[in-house]
Amino acid sequence: MKVILDAFGGDNSPLEIIRGAYDAVIKDNSIEVILCGDENKIKDILEKENLISDKLSIYDCKEVIENTDDPILAVKTKKESSIIKGLELLKDDGGDVFISAGNTGALFTAANLIIKRIKGVKRSAIGVLLPTERGIKFLFDSGANVTLSPEYYNQLAIMGSTYYSLVMNKKSPKVGLVNIGVEEKKGTENIIEAYKILKDNNKINFGGNCEARDVLIGDFDVVICDGFTGNIILKTIEGTAKELSGGIKKMFKKNIITKICALILSSGIKEFKKKFDYQEQGAAPIIGLRKPVMKAHGSSNRKAITSAILNSKSYVNSDTISKIESCIL
Repeated sequence: MKVILDAFGGDNSPLEIIRGAYDAVIKDNSIEVILCGDENKIKDILEKENLISDKLSIYDCKEVIENTDDPILAVKTKKESSIIKGLELLKDDGGDVFISAGNTGALFTAANLIIKRIKGVKRSAIGVLLPTERGIKFLFDSGANVTLSPEYYNQLAIMGSTYYSLVMNKKSPKVGLVNIGVEEKKGTENIIEAYKILKDNNKINFGGNCEARDVLIGDFDVVICDGFTGNIILKTIEGTAKELSGGIKKMFKKNIITKICALILSSGIKEFKKKFDYQEQGAAPIIGLRKPVMKAHGSSNRKAITSAILNSKSYVNSDTISKIESCIL
């Protein structure tokens, strides 16, 4: 598998991105990584860090789309950027997947323009895998589309269900529609109408409305919503997890007894933290495009980039894209 990686996207680029790429090719010899970015700077880091591997190559890109750039303007003007040139390389079959931790809006806009959507798909969307005690949940859309029509909700359900069933290897995953209540008549007109369409869709296993508290603790596998709602849910979960983690850590440091308890429970705590660590997943797929494109967290470090590369293999090797096309048409 050949991964095209934006070496200059994200808060910790290019150093942590390049380090993560090196770790990935060392861990999996079947993976090659093309580092997109300033060739001289990348070469300098590879030499200084002694990150030498014949599985790493460079694709020279002289511009960078910054997180502060206007997405649409950047896509129009920065044609030599690592995002634009990386996506064009993917389009021309220069690799199997493109991964970036850079500007989300620019990546999403450029991917839809360059890679284009699967025939019949009205909107592509970003999906995030959420680890829980009940298994992995899939939140879809998590930030791409601010609003959705009822028919778009229906397409999201088909795409999300298809992705989950193939990548997570679960037949007929249960789909939930995010709403303020479980009753069929709850929510906005759009949501009520979407419910009716989803209820009659025999291509999915629709389980009804999903309240916010059930995103993590409910029995749904795929949870669909508009990107505005999804992003709020995602950021709320991240903030809550961070606050709880900090509170528990502070509690265990309170006195000698709590410190001893922490020591006894250390292995369990580490396992728990690992399960809910976004770095273990690495990147979120943009589903609905003709080729695999994945968005890594903006603050991704070495470990997160390694995970993003390794975990992209399941998406690349799945039949998700062709299966979605056959289901949508």
